[in-house]
Amino acid sequence: MGAFPRRDFLKLLAAWAATPVLEQAASGTQRRLIVNADDFGLTRGVCEGIVYAHRNGIVTSTSILADAAAFDHGVELLRATPSLDLGVHLVLWPDGMSFFPFLGRVMKWPSERIEREFSRQVEKVLAAGLKISHLDTHKHTHLYPNVMRAVVAVARRFEVRWVRRAATARGIHRHGLCTADHFRTERLDRRRLRQAIRSLQPGLTEWMTHCGYYDAELERVSTRLKRQRQKELEALTAPEARALLAECRVELTTFAGCGSRA
Repeated sequence: MGAFPRRDFLKLLAAWAATPVLEQAASGTQRRLIVNADDFGLTRGVCEGIVYAHRNGIVTSTSILADAAAFDHGVELLRATPSLDLGVHLVLWPDGMSFFPFLGRVMKWPSERIEREFSRQVEKVLAAGLKISHLDTHKHTHLYPNVMRAVVAVARRFEVRWVRRAATARGIHRHGLCTADHFRTERLDRRRLRQAIRSLQPGLTEWMTHCGYYDAELERVSTRLKRQRQKELEALTAPEARALLAECRVELTTFAGCGSRA
């Protein structure tokens, strides 16, 4: 099986990044921001760091990994932190498989197969007694049409209104679902956080972050982001973060807080 061509993938990413800029005129002048911390459940320290960033910083939302090692610990923390908005971080990418060979394989899967796997993950989260407001995917696999069809089907089945933005919003809106006007992510430190806040566009932005405590458990996990999670935690809880949001007139919100419309 051949690997998915890098050139085509980069074109797709470019379209995804450019689309929010083209559509910003419809969003008005108000700037609202959802700060979502991905990978809840990855390790105990990641769970605890995200909760700390919510209680003491600007994180408003997180998305949980249903099959991660610290899932049960994360569930206990979420039950004790009902103000932290929750989604499911849907995973197709198996540990140990390199990126482009995986994409070449997953693009050939029927959406029904993907839907079954995503449904299982959502059901596990719901069975833990948690409420979810949004869905996103690990490594943005919903950029691909067969994966997006599965995400849409799962969202409709479980009555989840919000889905992370893909290349365009049209396919999401057509099915009666919601997505943010803009999506952004960067490897944060305190300087980059200040720059990012000042450059937010009008409308609703979802800002994907990866924060958490760096520790021995995280060092053993197969993830590119290790010490970077500690840096992002420090940036998201920096004293100037909330002050700068107020100065720039940016309103923090959540997917649940937005209801059924952006």
